[in-house]
Amino acid sequence: MAALPQPPEWEPVLGTLVCAGAPEPHPDRELIERRAAELALQPLRWPGSWPVDSQLAMLVATYCKRVGRGVAFSLAAFRQEFAGGRDLADRDTVLIAAAACELHPAAVLGAMKRRSVGGSLQQASARARLAGVRSLPAIQIGSRVFEGDAAIDGASRALEEER
Repeated sequence: MAALPQPPEWEPVLGTLVCAGAPEPHPDRELIERRAAELALQPLRWPGSWPVDSQLAMLVATYCKRVGRGVAFSLAAFRQEFAGGRDLADRDTVLIAAAACELHPAAVLGAMKRRSVGGSLQQASARARLAGVRSLPAIQIGSRVFEGDAAIDGASRALEEER
């Protein structure tokens, strides 16, 4: 697997808005587990319901991006979900992930209620959809969108071509 030659800007989006109209995803857990093993990742511990309703986690991720903790929060949240087997639709799970990147629960709870945070998440999701994103994860380089497991390889090649 390639690595991107430069750090990407991470943008939280709602998969339900971005991928609206796309076929309903039916994640193949065995395929995902094999891919994780190929990448030498720890074994996955699946949450009780997956895929989960990610709106709560994405609201917090949007706030975290604003305060410079977006990537740290996403890593902590995915650890909770796939290493801890916890549901990211659960408020306490999201607060634990936020605390892991040094955010106070009161600040996070307040941010979840702000219209500006929800509006930013809706706008980012709409921009992704307009850009042509139909599945996640996705990486956009200029007007080109790379999706799925091969997104990093495709985006890396596109950035090298631009050099």
